[in-house]
Amino acid sequence: MPDDRTTPDPFEGFPPPSASDPATPLRVVVADDNPVVRAGLTALLSGRADITVVAQAADGRAAWEATRRHRPDVVLLDVRMPGVDGISALPHLARVAPVVMLTYSQEPDVIQEALRRGASGYLVHGEFTAEQLITAVRDIKAGKVHFTPTAAGALLARLRETEGATAHTQEAPTAPVSPTSPETLSQMQSDVGQSSSGWAGGRPAAVDRSRFPLSTREAEIMDLIASGMTNQQIAAACFISEKTVKNHINRIFAKLHSTSRAEATAKWLGTAPGSSRGRG
Repeated sequence: MPDDRTTPDPFEGFPPPSASDPATPLRVVVADDNPVVRAGLTALLSGRADITVVAQAADGRAAWEATRRHRPDVVLLDVRMPGVDGISALPHLARVAPVVMLTYSQEPDVIQEALRRGASGYLVHGEFTAEQLITAVRDIKAGKVHFTPTAAGALLARLRETEGATAHTQEAPTAPVSPTSPETLSQMQSDVGQSSSGWAGGRPAAVDRSRFPLSTREAEIMDLIASGMTNQQIAAACFISEKTVKNHINRIFAKLHSTSRAEATAKWLGTAPGSSRGRG
């Protein structure tokens, strides 16, 4: 026999179920003076549902204005840019959002100065894949740090120097510390070079490329070659065919008197024997 009594609703008073809003995408500012690199990074990042590029900048001042206006979750910042460079802008940007250096610059002094000034990560072009970059952007927002091999090597070298100096003043050994722990990074950032004038005086000289008769497009493609990109990746970044990329590379090799990507890159970056550097 059915019970006519009304059974209380155990979920009475709870809000009705509704479709949850999609997670808010990570907001990124991309700062690089090379328009091809900016376009390629923007296309790569914007292709992910959980990431959106809210602004691009060609120098440190524009990066600061974009960061102050948009309050992004992450800033990707090049080191060498005209006007206000990345290292000079870094401490100002880092007060607003985590900053990841994304650059060709792999000199230990530059890497250490970037970390001292507040960088949350340091990625050298040619040492990471597209997926690793995406992971780094997501992880930096979550408070993790990322370094490519060159940057990690500079970090570890600095830590060893610091530990060696400390060992002379300590009688008892201390417990080992992870090289990427907040304590270690904080200590290193406070130890590496205390004066900004020291950075200005010790900045590695920029490469004098005026002797290379490359067109604007050829220079852009040579930058991408130097970053370690394949022909296919360059074609995608520049929105041209691989055949066109190959034609450009043939002309670049002829103008740089090079027979391989490695030789051309060494001349372009000023690391080949006898390369001249301009003052930067």
